[in-house]
Amino acid sequence: MSAVSGSDKPAGRFRRMLDRLSSSQEDLESEELREDAETAGCVRIGDCHDRQIVTVTGTLRTVTLRPRAGVPALEAELFDGSAALDVVWLGRRSIVGIEPGRRLIASGRISMSRGRRVLFNPKYELRPLGRE
Repeated sequence: MSAVSGSDKPAGRFRRMLDRLSSSQEDLESEELREDAETAGCVRIGDCHDRQIVTVTGTLRTVTLRPRAGVPALEAELFDGSAALDVVWLGRRSIVGIEPGRRLIASGRISMSRGRRVLFNPKYELRPLGRE
């Protein structure tokens, strides 16, 4: 007989607490970002495919100015805990609020460039800086 006893529930909580205590800071931040993407109703970046129209959310890891074919392009790496993608605004040297550590929601069509997921000129919404 495989009856579940009431003592199994605390062991599950205890196991989750131990897992959180033994996890690295990076693992905890990744888990938080994945949960944030789920609650915002966004697609996980790791689940995105070429030519798919998506709405994703995450944290900007890097922001750089890198010309593409002689045109200025602001590039940022967006990470959501599952994977990263490059967000590129063509013809822009800077955008107020687009900086490393900032959270945002971006929408557009995914394309693949050199084996990486890329969103060109997405619609975007900056997330609040502090905790909600």
